[in-house]
Amino acid sequence: MSRNVEGQTETSAPVQAAYSYCEAVTGQQARNFAYGIRLLPTEKRQAMSALYAFSRRVDDIGDGTLAPEAKRDRLESTRALLERIRQGGVDEDDTDPVAVALADASRRFPIPLGGLDELIDGVLMDVRGETYETWDDLKVYCRCVAGAIGRLSLGVFGTQPGAQAAERAPEYADTLGLALQLTNILRDVREDAGSGRTYLPADDLAKFGCGDGFAKETPPDGADFTGLVHFEVRRARALFAEGYRLLPMLDRRSGACVAAMAGIYRRLLDRIERDPEAVLRGRVSLPGREKAYVAVRGLSGLDTRHVSRRAVRRRA
Repeated sequence: MSRNVEGQTETSAPVQAAYSYCEAVTGQQARNFAYGIRLLPTEKRQAMSALYAFSRRVDDIGDGTLAPEAKRDRLESTRALLERIRQGGVDEDDTDPVAVALADASRRFPIPLGGLDELIDGVLMDVRGETYETWDDLKVYCRCVAGAIGRLSLGVFGTQPGAQAAERAPEYADTLGLALQLTNILRDVREDAGSGRTYLPADDLAKFGCGDGFAKETPPDGADFTGLVHFEVRRARALFAEGYRLLPMLDRRSGACVAAMAGIYRRLLDRIERDPEAVLRGRVSLPGREKAYVAVRGLSGLDTRHVSRRAVRRRA
């Protein structure tokens, strides 16, 4: 990395190639995420792609077919690579493009790389097959696998100079990550059940008669599946409302990126609320035109202005 006479950051060919690899991974594996980061300037978009590619690697280990012990070994090797990045031990000619890109991104931006250690911790919880009795238990997992990603992303976005209550930005980024993860959990209940995983709290499942799980395209006999989904949707909406307080603290394009990604998931939540059993029949998704609308809305600043007005009313 170097700077030209105008002070702009220049990227060497090996580092540019590493970023291109990460952007390709992001575009292929995370369409919603890729849609949001398109709104960012180049350096921030590249850094976010590096974060995603490293995170994808961690997730793929957890979701793969290796035996649990082999998964744990691979995850600890990935943690060792992260430590090498943190210590400045990855050069631009390293053979691992994800490591090269993440090392460069961490030099450009104050990314709290410890968040990726938390992600590894969360995936290890999956490898151990942990289940969650209460929402407080599930929050620990969600903070590892999603709240940490929100805080890592904030390291790239930064906050605007003079932003009110900016010291709370990491908290709001974390909460927004929880909202996205809970939406994911609702969307994927059938898919996760097929993999032998249950994320929703056992207390909630019992309350709505859903303790037998979600192995079929229809709810368990006698279960109030609609009640369960609506209960979790309300919880997710409260998390979104709190996490959206981050938006006025960000610059216009970073705020647009966050609003676009969060907006896509909020619309997924709307669809799930309207037809709860759809999540048992297949993956709920948004058409491209609806994603485009969400992106335009984010870029226009409508969501940020709405949050700002609400904050003013609260202070009045």
